[in-house]
Amino acid sequence: MCGIAGIMTCDGTAPDPALLARMADCLGHRGPDGRGTLLRDDVGLVHLRLAIVDLATGDQPLFAPGGTALIANGEIYNDPDLRRAMAGTPFRTRSDCEPAAFLAEQDGAGFAARLRGMYAIAVHDAARRRLLLARDPFGIKPLYYSEGGGLFAFASEPQALLAAGFGVRAAVPQRMAELLQLKFTTGAETVFPGIFRVLPGETLVVERGAVIARHHRPALPAGGPLPIGRDAALAGLERVLLDSVAAHLRADVPYGLFLSGGIDSSALLALMRRATGSRIQALTVGWEGGGEADESLEAARLARIAGADCERLTMTARDFWTLAPRIVAALDDPTADAAALPGWMLGRAAASGGLKVTLCGEGADELLGGYSRYRKRRAPWRWVARRPRSRGVFGDPPALAGWRTGLAAAECAAAAGRSGMQAAQAADCAEWLPNDLLTKLDRTLMAHGVEGRTPFLDPVVADFAFRLPDARKAGPRFGKVLLRAWLAHAFPEAGAWTRKRGFKPPVGAWMAARAEQLAPLVAVHPALAGTLEEGAIRAAFADAARVAQPAWSLLFACLWHGCHVLGLPSDGDVAEVLRAAPRA
Repeated sequence: MCGIAGIMTCDGTAPDPALLARMADCLGHRGPDGRGTLLRDDVGLVHLRLAIVDLATGDQPLFAPGGTALIANGEIYNDPDLRRAMAGTPFRTRSDCEPAAFLAEQDGAGFAARLRGMYAIAVHDAARRRLLLARDPFGIKPLYYSEGGGLFAFASEPQALLAAGFGVRAAVPQRMAELLQLKFTTGAETVFPGIFRVLPGETLVVERGAVIARHHRPALPAGGPLPIGRDAALAGLERVLLDSVAAHLRADVPYGLFLSGGIDSSALLALMRRATGSRIQALTVGWEGGGEADESLEAARLARIAGADCERLTMTARDFWTLAPRIVAALDDPTADAAALPGWMLGRAAASGGLKVTLCGEGADELLGGYSRYRKRRAPWRWVARRPRSRGVFGDPPALAGWRTGLAAAECAAAAGRSGMQAAQAADCAEWLPNDLLTKLDRTLMAHGVEGRTPFLDPVVADFAFRLPDARKAGPRFGKVLLRAWLAHAFPEAGAWTRKRGFKPPVGAWMAARAEQLAPLVAVHPALAGTLEEGAIRAAFADAARVAQPAWSLLFACLWHGCHVLGLPSDGDVAEVLRAAPRA
């Protein structure tokens, strides 16, 4: 996994190398193993490498015979298949990304259609004087761009664009309303004015510094559910999951597994045990004082049964107060998901333990029907249940009007030709998954130079799982019923039919313990000007032990604004960082 950035000028002149250097310096954490730069004609490209495959000859940019240059942040899992299909091609490296350069030279803007993997790719086609930017269909890997001032610029993270003077270091009010109400922001427009996301599955064609065409590759197959019996469904699920896990284990460096003790990571543990003959390295995290949401001891027990080594971390209240500002600083594209806190600690532990790659369970809920909101889309519940996310974290106050506009558009686009459950899944895959879960995963791991791989988010898995009958995905009491049934047979010790508990630290209890200190600091913070009244803010912190999300959303928004808008340091504790904002 890596960081990429680049510039194309509108007038054909050479880009300023100093701007490229600023972006590269800002992305150094994503690629500590090397830096490659290309200045050619009206384009400049820079690549920060995290060496995973082909450690010796895989430096980038990579070149095709006609001069097409490619830089990539990603892993192409069907690289062996592509190389076999391109027999006789004069490859010069073993890099999994090199065939993509040849495909781009051959197929132009359609080159990504043949790629299986997670990727954000930039291609300079010198012959056509054009730049191509492509992002994988699920949006596992991030990519952002900015246009204006005679330049087109792109980067793996918005903060790299801001460091080079692209975009505006401010917050779009509607995006802040989304952040407070949804925990993430939707669509192509980011929270920063003038900075946009390349959407999941999108390929942009850029000439003379302007986007002239957009191509889209869907993550999910078209059409409603297909009939399939239980035995055939179980056999098919095992087949696609084993295939995906085997592909996701390709690496020339040590890899491991984030093991929560829940259904998804337990399934990955069972699959990895079958796919590899080596001893699995696992990491899990629990909370000071334990509690219902702490499944780390269960994770350690399952690891022992599976013959895996498992390191157990403990997140304490002190960790929360001292690390939260640093963790928020990594989330430049904001997501107020408290699971980012233990995720960051797991990434740090993986890096210190010599792991560069970890498998993670993201995507299982979205593809296999894990959330209760999916069950409620089935008859007869769909006639009486509210639509998903019909209320925001703070209800529906006038000051946060418009918070649901982007989500409603995604829901409308997702509904055509699909069952109610499929429509809810597709809407989540379009917005919640890439802009919350996968952003969180990318930033918290790449802050430590660790690559997170998601075997559930694979086209082979998606083509099979998404068109399963609704009843194979969610039943009256449980979601992911097919995955649970498979796990009950493949790894019976995992407790496949236990209730989903989530993976969240007790931030509510920690914030409640200092509510009287936090509430006044948050209430006067410039991030919340014109949004919620002071009484509502104080009430959120007073009630944090019972309902954590409102207080955490407020605290996150303030810490994020202080770091990414005001430019304040993030190396103090929570209270110190909050106190600095009104003076900035």
